[in-house]
Amino acid sequence: MPSPSEGFHPLLRHHLVNTLGWRSLRPLQELAAEPILQGCHVLVLAPTAGGKTEAAILPTISRLLAEEWEGTSILYLCPLKALLNNLHQRLETYFGMVGHKVGLWHGDTTTGERRRIESEHPACLMTTPESLEVMLISSRQEPRHMLRNVRVLIVDEIHAFAGDDRGTHLLAVTERITKLAGREIQRIGLSAT
Repeated sequence: MPSPSEGFHPLLRHHLVNTLGWRSLRPLQELAAEPILQGCHVLVLAPTAGGKTEAAILPTISRLLAEEWEGTSILYLCPLKALLNNLHQRLETYFGMVGHKVGLWHGDTTTGERRRIESEHPACLMTTPESLEVMLISSRQEPRHMLRNVRVLIVDEIHAFAGDDRGTHLLAVTERITKLAGREIQRIGLSAT
């Protein structure tokens, strides 16, 4: 019986083996692949360093390629900009090996970098819910225009949003993105707890 990752887009499979040197994925990553490839909402639970990021990102990249998504179609949200900074290079590697870009947008992102992101419309935008709200309420049209193609929302450290005002805020921002996109957005949560 073939593994779910064998259904990944051929370009992604090629780079997993030939660029990254990976002969197989971890069991958690295989388990998450099929429902994510099918567009289901998914919650991935695993210990720290358990491969949650790849469990969400790899099948999402496969869908990006197979379905030929255009513009900024993937939002990767984190509760802290330090976590975004830490993950940015890794996601740049994964998206870059298949010819796509990643943008990093938070409170420390310069105006020039924000303008570059707005003009490039990277496939994946890494941000915080608060920065995402600033984009949504901006008097400028470019940030909202960039978010109209969103298809997948990945929330890392989702437990940090549970049971407080940040969780309610995240839900509100998610609903606004859904309305702006005019489609149901696949939601993927990642947590170590």
